[in-house]
Amino acid sequence: MRRRARQRVALYAAVAAGGFRRYATYGTATAAGVFTNTVFGFIVAFTYIALWEQRPGLGGYDQAQALTFVWVSQSLLAAGALIGGGFQEELQERVRTGDIAVDLYRPADLQMWWLAADLGRAAFQLLGRGLVPLAAGALVFRLALPSDPSRWLLFLVSVALGLVVSFALRYMLGLLAFWLLDGSGINLMATVVSIFFSGMLLPLTVFPGAFGEFVRVLPWAAMLQVPLDVLLGEHAGAGDAAGALGFQAGWVLVLLGAGRLLQSAATRKVVVQGG
Repeated sequence: MRRRARQRVALYAAVAAGGFRRYATYGTATAAGVFTNTVFGFIVAFTYIALWEQRPGLGGYDQAQALTFVWVSQSLLAAGALIGGGFQEELQERVRTGDIAVDLYRPADLQMWWLAADLGRAAFQLLGRGLVPLAAGALVFRLALPSDPSRWLLFLVSVALGLVVSFALRYMLGLLAFWLLDGSGINLMATVVSIFFSGMLLPLTVFPGAFGEFVRVLPWAAMLQVPLDVLLGEHAGAGDAAGALGFQAGWVLVLLGAGRLLQSAATRKVVVQGG
């Protein structure tokens, strides 16, 4: 059993490394993404400055914290596939063409295979498209980046949990191709929902009343809002930090479990399209 477990770990580690190397080959696309994230970051940052000058303390953040929210969000944008660019389109295409049959015959779990590959992709995007925009923002604006190493460690754990939540949601989108065959419409709807409910457009703390409380308990909040609040010290106490990470871990378990059930239903009624 131990040997088999070690083999499984080695297999998924190799898949993750392959996902990292795959995206590392697209140097031009990465450079274009860095440029786009940086330019968009400046646009959003100046918009936030104007907004926070009119409404100081909006959402519970001062201006430096709001700008930190902007630039760290830009650094996580590609890694979390918040506006697309993840694996789900490829999975849907493999279902449509029938290549999914090859995936199902692999001596590996389908969900774990795609999770490992997506985490490899996300790791590259964090390094390739995350560091430069954040550095550019820190050079131009006064950001509220913490100096406490433990806060950064908690932030990285929160980011990792957020990436798994993002994967779990997109995995279910990919599996819907077993019934829809064409996932372009559902992908577009999912992107709009992600932009609005993750906090990418505006921090979720800005939304008032019951609606604000509602959006902060949805899984999309675990992808961006929670990691940013951990970094900004909104969950500074040990209990608060544990609660934030527990919130994310809870959604990880729920969504991976739901994906597992959907996968089981999909594979029971596989219809191979194509050759």
